[in-house]
Amino acid sequence: MYRRTVVRLLSIENMKKLLFTLVALIAVSTLFANDYKGSLLKNGDNVPEFKVTTLDGKEIAIADLKGKVVLINFFATWCGPCMKELPEVESQLWPKFKNENFVMVSIGREHTKEQLLKWNKKKGFTFPIAPDPKREVYSKFASQYIPRNFIVDKSGKIVWQGVGFDQKELDHMIKTIQENL
Repeated sequence: MYRRTVVRLLSIENMKKLLFTLVALIAVSTLFANDYKGSLLKNGDNVPEFKVTTLDGKEIAIADLKGKVVLINFFATWCGPCMKELPEVESQLWPKFKNENFVMVSIGREHTKEQLLKWNKKKGFTFPIAPDPKREVYSKFASQYIPRNFIVDKSGKIVWQGVGFDQKELDHMIKTIQENL
């Protein structure tokens, strides 16, 4: 009887340990999976080289922006969270930093210039917007998920990245820009 009780306790204790270990592994892997959700880059990496032409015809080359803090935003016009984020960027972030040592470019993933011109005529966003119809720029940063944001410091290193949208995320983005100016 004593032996059976000890064996049963050991088995229960072993099962508890195994279950705890599995839960811990799942939690850690979920944490890392949610950290960058399809990002090809880590914080501290150099920003990939790219050039885009904005809707008003200005060329933005990331190589020319060293010495400035840069926000790179990826969106699509059909993306619900993107359409919640961009008006908040327009009202909360853009006015706060547009006259600082700061550059922002919002890149329409899989959109042409014509599509974005028509769309922005209705929306009226004033920050720079550029098309990326073939995901040529986006594919240097991520494999999936939008909205997606990257903040690049004055030395050209990624210091923050975010996926999705909520006010807390926007507040953190604003704070990170402020800290890096």
